[in-house]
Amino acid sequence: MEALLEVQNITKKFSGVTALNQVNLRLGKGKVTALIGENGAGKSTLLKIMSGIYTDYEGTINFKDQVVQFSKPRNAQDLGISIIHQELNLIPYLTVAQNIFLGRELINGFGFLDEAKMNQKTRELLVRLKLEVDPDALVSSLKVGQQQIVEIAKTLLTESEVLFMDEPTSAIGESEVEVLFTIINQLKAEGKSIVYISHKLDELFALADDYVVLRDGQVVGQGEMNQISREKLIAMMAGREIKVNKKLERTTSQEQILQVQDLLLKNPGNPLRPILKNINFSLNKGEVLGIYGLMGAGRTELCESLFGLHHRSSTATIVLDGKEVSFKSPGQAIDAGMALVPEDRKKDGIVPGMSVGENISLTVIDKVSKLGLLNAALQSRLYSKHVDALKIKVSSENQLIKNLSGGNQQKVVLAKWIERNPKVLMLDEPTRGIDINAKNEIYELIKKLSHSGISVLVVSSEILEILAVSDRILVMSEGQITAEFSSEEVTENKIMNACIPENLNK
Repeated sequence: MEALLEVQNITKKFSGVTALNQVNLRLGKGKVTALIGENGAGKSTLLKIMSGIYTDYEGTINFKDQVVQFSKPRNAQDLGISIIHQELNLIPYLTVAQNIFLGRELINGFGFLDEAKMNQKTRELLVRLKLEVDPDALVSSLKVGQQQIVEIAKTLLTESEVLFMDEPTSAIGESEVEVLFTIINQLKAEGKSIVYISHKLDELFALADDYVVLRDGQVVGQGEMNQISREKLIAMMAGREIKVNKKLERTTSQEQILQVQDLLLKNPGNPLRPILKNINFSLNKGEVLGIYGLMGAGRTELCESLFGLHHRSSTATIVLDGKEVSFKSPGQAIDAGMALVPEDRKKDGIVPGMSVGENISLTVIDKVSKLGLLNAALQSRLYSKHVDALKIKVSSENQLIKNLSGGNQQKVVLAKWIERNPKVLMLDEPTRGIDINAKNEIYELIKKLSHSGISVLVVSSEILEILAVSDRILVMSEGQITAEFSSEEVTENKIMNACIPENLNK
């Protein structure tokens, strides 16, 4: 197989954690290679190395039989290597044409921008992609699916020979998917090499010539797509030995604290494809309910909907502690006994410029105030209570929270919600980005909270974590609940099969 791009013995570490270990990969000319793996397997990290985003790694990259070393993404782009990210990299308040030509602007004979030529070229690209928008339209005015097509147009402009596509269909509708598949087949015919990441196996079987499976940062299988079954692919993705003990089955209260019926969350970018649909489940008092799903499954949106963040675009019947509720804001949800530890703690969970003590107090200002004024003694007492109970490593109450480790920041976020003694505590990726010791401490905390009667909903992209903490597990795929398991019957393979249901396979 003639290779356009080849990586040899690629190893990448982050703060001592090995994300990729001795990875080898050959990308054939005129071939689509499916890069497959669970969340955290190393797929995106590998793409970022091959496209010049990560420059600090071990191993070599060969492009057209020449060893290359990129100091920035532009180096890779100039050679003809581009990436379409799952997260859109567009500037909202520039036009479609300005975004497509950003960094590659056309100049006329007088040294000025040749806007007419850029607009004309943009029209040609958009016609090719069957996107009917004006090149002068602001990107902020486009729907999410249309923005994804603009992202693809940026790559086509460069006439790249190697294209990396990271979940390119996650935000687009069926008609746009068909157009994208047509473009990919045209690119194959032109001899381009494409790496395609998707959790949708139907797409991979429809498009890919070859497959490479990553697990825990290592290649565990590769070959021709038409020589492997769906079942064997899933087994490769999830086929490791369980490294943590599953939570032992225990008898929990049968008293339902939360009931959710017919939850629907509309998709503003694509009304025909709701973000969440037909969501029905219950949560018992003192139970730990794990929710697992691959990227784009709708896990975070589920928590946000229950917390009142999407009330204008969602409908549902929600019963909390025997009373039907409809939250118009997070404040109403909090007052009713809901709490949410968000996925992105730095963006949504902490106030970086405030002290640890102030962050712990944020949800219970009334408890640390007298006559409408904050009381330092009350705040100090609250700080000491939680720092001792949660073993938060901090130099003083006045230390800025941004200077704590990730694990200790997470404990502070947990502390501020524990103080409210919520009926339902939702934890979205509670151990993301923290070390194994801090993880185990948080697992123990989840156990103690559930035994105290607090109902805990844990969202995680780590199967082993879900197995370690959950009494019962729900699996989500493409905005729907596809399976439910008790802690006794669940296995890693069962979870992975439910993530990629049969009806997604051609």
